[in-house]
Amino acid sequence: MNKQTTTHFEDIVRLKKIEGQIRGVQKMIEEKRYCIDILTQLSSIVGAIKSVEENILERHLKGCVQQSFNKGSKQDRALKIDEIVGVLKKFRKY
Repeated sequence: MNKQTTTHFEDIVRLKKIEGQIRGVQKMIEEKRYCIDILTQLSSIVGAIKSVEENILERHLKGCVQQSFNKGSKQDRALKIDEIVGVLKKFRKY
């Protein structure tokens, strides 16, 4: 199966913001801030991570998987489908 490289540069900016949010939560815990405020921030972080996850999955489907279906072999297409099914199963565990 062909492994394409996809650039995710636009996700780096979002991940750096998430990194800052995580540092903020660490500081909130050190300062013994109110639990609900900490949980609210954690929920925001989870949402941001899921957004990055969705963007990367969409790019993979529109790029790597589409290319496989346009130019790949029948076996390559089947492997891509299995790969996506496996990823979706992992996502559902969250």
